[in-house]
Amino acid sequence: MTERLYYTSDATEGIARVLSCTQEPDGRYAIVLDKTLFHPHGGGQPADRGEIAGIRVESVVQRGESVIHILAEPLAVGEATLRVDAETRRLHSRWHSAGHLIGYAAERHGWQPIKAHHWPGEGKVTFIAGEGAAVPESDMLLTTIEEWISAGLLRHVAFESDRRKVRFGDLPAYLCGGTHVPDLQNIDKLVIGSIKQKKGQLTISYLLP
Repeated sequence: MTERLYYTSDATEGIARVLSCTQEPDGRYAIVLDKTLFHPHGGGQPADRGEIAGIRVESVVQRGESVIHILAEPLAVGEATLRVDAETRRLHSRWHSAGHLIGYAAERHGWQPIKAHHWPGEGKVTFIAGEGAAVPESDMLLTTIEEWISAGLLRHVAFESDRRKVRFGDLPAYLCGGTHVPDLQNIDKLVIGSIKQKKGQLTISYLLP
C-alpha cells in the first residue's frame, strides 16, 4: 500500500523510498514508492506531473492499494527525490474544488451529484433529481458560489472509517480523494458554461477563466 501524502499535505517536493521497479509491456517502468506526493489519474481528476530522481513521470495510475508511477527509465530501490509540478497541481486543485462548489450550489435546488469530471477546460458535474428538484438558472448558482469564493472558506480534511472527506467552511463534506485549494479565494472566478437536463439527469458544465 502506498501512503498518499497529498491526502493531508500540499507539499510538492519530498523524499520517498522506491520499493520496486518493474518493466511494463510497453517498455516503460512501473515504480512503487512507500509514499507519494503524486495524485494518480482518477476520481474525475487528471494525474499530477513532475519528476522522480530527476526523471520525468509520464503517468500516475492506481492499481489496487498502490499508486504506480510510470517512467521511461528504471530506478534503483532506495531513496529518491519527488518533485510535483506545482503549477499543474494548483490548476487541477482549482478545477476540482470548483466542481465541489457546483455540487453544493445545485444541491440547494434539490439535485444530488452522481459523477463529475474536473479536467481543465472540460469541467462538468452530473446530478439526479431529489425531492422538489427545480432546474436552477446559472445566475442563481453563480451568486451563491461567488459568495463562498469571496468569503475564502477554508478547506477541511477528515477521515471516517479510512475514507477521506473534504469540505469548505461549514459546507457539507464530500467523500473525495482529490487535491483541493487551501481556501476558496484560490479559485478566483468561475463561469457556468451550460445547464442541460436530459433523461432525468442534470449536467452543469463550468469553466475557470
